[in-house]
Amino acid sequence: MREPASENNAPPPQSLLERVKDYGQEDVFALWDELSPEERDVLVKDIESLDLPRVDRIIRCSFRSQGLPAAAIEPVPESNVSTIEKRTMEERERWWKMGLKAISDGKLGVLLLSGGQGTRLGSSDPKGCFNIGLPSGKSLFQLQAERILCLQRLAAQSVNEGASIPRIHWYIMTSPFTDVPTRKFFESCKYFGLEPDQVTFFQQGTIPCVARDGRFIMETPYRVAKSPDGNGGVYSALKSSKLLEDMASRGIKYLDCYGVDNALVRVGDPTFLGYFVDTGVAAAAKVVRKAYPQEKVGVFVRRGKGGPVSVVEYSELDSSMASAINQETGRLRYCWSNVCLHMFTLDFLNQVANGLEKDSIYHLAEKNIPSIHGHTMGYKLEQFIFDAFPYAPSTALFEALREEEFAPVKNANGSNFDTPDSARLLVLRLHTRWVVAAGGFLTHSVPLYATGVEVSPQCSYAGENLEAICRGRTFHAPCEIAF
Repeated sequence: MREPASENNAPPPQSLLERVKDYGQEDVFALWDELSPEERDVLVKDIESLDLPRVDRIIRCSFRSQGLPAAAIEPVPESNVSTIEKRTMEERERWWKMGLKAISDGKLGVLLLSGGQGTRLGSSDPKGCFNIGLPSGKSLFQLQAERILCLQRLAAQSVNEGASIPRIHWYIMTSPFTDVPTRKFFESCKYFGLEPDQVTFFQQGTIPCVARDGRFIMETPYRVAKSPDGNGGVYSALKSSKLLEDMASRGIKYLDCYGVDNALVRVGDPTFLGYFVDTGVAAAAKVVRKAYPQEKVGVFVRRGKGGPVSVVEYSELDSSMASAINQETGRLRYCWSNVCLHMFTLDFLNQVANGLEKDSIYHLAEKNIPSIHGHTMGYKLEQFIFDAFPYAPSTALFEALREEEFAPVKNANGSNFDTPDSARLLVLRLHTRWVVAAGGFLTHSVPLYATGVEVSPQCSYAGENLEAICRGRTFHAPCEIAF
């Protein structure tokens, strides 16, 4: 225990003390007498930076909602899902063209959720900076940027040769931990060939961590413990940073939204966009089939009889529900996994930002939180990107093939799943299939299942236009195929 600060015996500012008392948070000043003048200044600024009425409303609404019984869940109706077997070649081609037309008209924006650090990967850098070990050595950010460049070129070519290339605006949500390093990484890489003014960075919010009685946990005697407000914080961040107005001013009508840690993500997929425009829904999600009943993934369901489409975590499905089979289709009744690949209309994003803010219900994640009393059990308050779906007047699900569009990078190499190694192999295997389908040949000095080739996104977005580069040519794996 330090000696009391003798230089300054002034109490906390009276008006601030009264404000925190109004919300039952006066304990933030419990160690005031032991703080130096500089530390007191930090504490006052920290408390003043909090929107106390909003934070108090979030804590109360979130705690209150915990005890409420959730509506019973039902499978999503088959009519809401575009399955791979239902789609015809004509539909796929029509949607692809519709999507490219919307892109060439400047109606698509891309929204990247990139608040996470690569801690579980053994890196303190933002996840998007991670190099998964492809022959090109490209980071996740670079792979995504080059897919945007390719998409812009395809959209221009779809209108007519020589058409000006449309620009897809890329909105990147960072967190207080990833914002500066992400911006520096983009600058050092010259935005991977994109124009700097077509990339907008913005930060998700943070929210105080609270004890089980709802009081703030103090990280130090002069700082409140805070944590990022979850990837669902994107809605309030878009609203508070006025980016929804920015999107409208650019003529954007549709937002493709995805998480940074998917090495196979088809950023702004024209087929998905065309389907979305064609169905006229407010929200849509790409889904993959659950690999097995107990797979630890959230699944799309319907809440209540005829209720809204929503996502439940795997922990909410008991084993009999998780294993139940739909006798008509032969699939699991609850089989559509949420993989954070979403499409929203701009109008709907405005509605969701207001609805979520009004309801102020956050998920309470019980965690061990560093505090002045050592590690304390308490709650981090988070919203998730899928919290938007219950607000949608209409939602559609679009099945994607896991091996073509989902290569998650979540755990360090050596873990059992979702590692850089497993993601790299998924990319190499898919691109090898593209090359062989385009008439190319492979040689390899290690077994083919452990290697393959990488096709630069500058050459092909989804396996198209590779015949001129590949037909009759032999490539030695592993290698990158580029112009």
